[in-house]
Amino acid sequence: MNSTGSVLLGPALAVVLVVLAGLAALVVRFSGVGRWRDVLTAAVRAVLQLAAVSAVIGLVLRSIWATAGFLLLMTAVAAGTSARRITGSVRGRGWWTALPIAVAVLPTLSLILASGALPLSPVALLPSAGILIGGAMTATSLAGRRLTEELHDRRGEYEAALSIGLVRRDAVRLVGRPAAALALVPGLDQTRTVGLVTLPGAFVGVLLAGASAWQAGATQLLVLFGLLLVQSTAVLVTVELVAAGLLPPGGTVLPS
Repeated sequence: MNSTGSVLLGPALAVVLVVLAGLAALVVRFSGVGRWRDVLTAAVRAVLQLAAVSAVIGLVLRSIWATAGFLLLMTAVAAGTSARRITGSVRGRGWWTALPIAVAVLPTLSLILASGALPLSPVALLPSAGILIGGAMTATSLAGRRLTEELHDRRGEYEAALSIGLVRRDAVRLVGRPAAALALVPGLDQTRTVGLVTLPGAFVGVLLAGASAWQAGATQLLVLFGLLLVQSTAVLVTVELVAAGLLPPGGTVLPS
């Protein structure tokens, strides 16, 4: 890093990135906890995507409308990612995953902007909204995936609930809600341990921009509290979509 705290571009950075990704793939390969190719694919995609974003971000930040369009693109990519995690496909009903992300992010971001705590400018809006969209995507994916697994593993309990007169919606809620709630754990842990275990990106970014530590802390609190609302809402809507049969878990249709 240089005197401003930013990473130095050069051969050393390229080498350490290759080593880190390669070691991660080796750990996954020999531990058997996943597919090592997924690690390398994710790493390559990250490089290509961040290179593309770095090339266009200056143009995007020149206009609030361009920023809004970029946020719509981010939302679409987030929805597609969640759809693949939950249903295994981005076709058909998988795109219902856009609903929990949008329903979670739009009111939260609107409230923050209306308060005046975050200025309505591209340079402030884009990173903050991006963090919220990412949080909603993660919560949607985790809630949908855990709900999928729970309904598969406890299908007998689900069908028993139907047999005693519960409708599909109530049966899914009864069996799946506790599992879906696990999607809130990462956000809760991050909020509980902020400043003690990690210094999150918003805090560090504001510091690097030259603001005081108090301003950085306030910015991070705004992001964390916004994430709590976003992730809670995304989990709720995801459960309701599965319960209503609009988002079939794992691409399958449960008996009504």
